[in-house]
Amino acid sequence: MALQRTPASLLPLLLTLLGLVLLQPSYGQIPGYQRFLREHVDSGVTGGTNTYCNMMMQRRRMTLPRCKGFNTFIHEDLGNILSICRNNNIRCRNGQMNCHAGVVRVTDCRHTGGASGPNCRYQARASTRRVVIACNGNPLVPVHLDR
Repeated sequence: MALQRTPASLLPLLLTLLGLVLLQPSYGQIPGYQRFLREHVDSGVTGGTNTYCNMMMQRRRMTLPRCKGFNTFIHEDLGNILSICRNNNIRCRNGQMNCHAGVVRVTDCRHTGGASGPNCRYQARASTRRVVIACNGNPLVPVHLDR
């Protein structure tokens, strides 16, 4: 008889645990995070060529309905990018104080102005430089490449 009451007494505990799991914030639910990953993160490659920019801009859906004029791909693992969000806050271009700076390897892709979407053409410039990233959430995750 005690065994029959045990599962019923666990029900409130299980419902509480389920509620905590559902309330737990997910990186994927923070507005802007998934877009930041799609538009700016390409870990494990060096990039740096015009062919790389042409291919990645099309693959990451930044050539439709028109060519995006400029984009930066960050070539660091996600852990390094997330760690930038733990650096000191600095002012963003929009005046908010949720930006953070760090130095990373990047490829900057600039539209050459020739072709139009989806066959956009880009000029690449590879470098290691300072970037400024806006971060939101708890824990903080990147949501916008400010500069």
